[in-house]
Amino acid sequence: MVVAGRRRSIAFFIALGVGLISVIVLLYIGWVLLRWHTGILLFLGSLLFLTIIVGVVLNTTFLVREIRRNEQHDAFINAVTHELKTPVASIRLYLETLQTRPVDEIKRREFYRTMVDDSDRLLATIEQVLRTGRIGSSSRRKLHLIPIDLNSVIEECLVRTRTLHRLGPESIEYVPGPVVTVMGDPDEVRAAVSNLIDNAVKYSGSAVKVLVETEAVADKFVSLRVRDQGPGIPKMELKQIFKRFYRVPGPLATRVKGTGLGLYIVRSVAKRHGGRAWAESEGPGLGSTFILQLPIVKLTK
Repeated sequence: MVVAGRRRSIAFFIALGVGLISVIVLLYIGWVLLRWHTGILLFLGSLLFLTIIVGVVLNTTFLVREIRRNEQHDAFINAVTHELKTPVASIRLYLETLQTRPVDEIKRREFYRTMVDDSDRLLATIEQVLRTGRIGSSSRRKLHLIPIDLNSVIEECLVRTRTLHRLGPESIEYVPGPVVTVMGDPDEVRAAVSNLIDNAVKYSGSAVKVLVETEAVADKFVSLRVRDQGPGIPKMELKQIFKRFYRVPGPLATRVKGTGLGLYIVRSVAKRHGGRAWAESEGPGLGSTFILQLPIVKLTK
């Protein structure tokens, strides 16, 4: 679908270029044949000028968007390649070590634990890419909606994040609001919550201090707020970061592992469930807050 859309876009601008050339040729012929009609030529010349200006602007816009899209795709491919290659190489190294030399029981258990961690990381990357295709804006996959206790989902994701990143309970503080129920697809809601918390942890650096809290908004929505004390986000990037493959430019993007899909998944899940997602930050160095808002459903007894 994406390739077909890009081909149609390219075909359109090629046709536009051919049309502009045709207009120039016709005007040249008109200048030769209708030289004495100054008024007509003035009108046609003005029309040509406006047409060329519009064409140049459209072509420039198209080229800039294509260049940015290609850069994002290249960054995504590099990130995914790294995320896939690194754990595979690690698992292979440990397996070769176990196969070629004797290893004591303590080291053997350590190797097994590391290989399991790398396998989880590999599966998480694959699932992230597959989920993007399932829940994208053009996806027709139907939601499996059931009543969900959001607080339970958050607690489950917190346990997973602490285990995955080997964090103590003090690293992530959870302040639950009132018990609320949302009508949602469990897999998608869990993925959105997990991505928000993982994102905050990854961008917190070595000193992880994340605050997770929920609150009801006018008894219609529940807001999940995840605040970190990381590098913050420039105002101009607050909307861009939810785009697919997008990562904030800078040295931090190369140090932090990721595919640029996490926040895109969060916003896609929010939209599919009738909610929304956005980010807040006072600027670089002042931390960030990410909000996922979902509608509350009141169950009748």
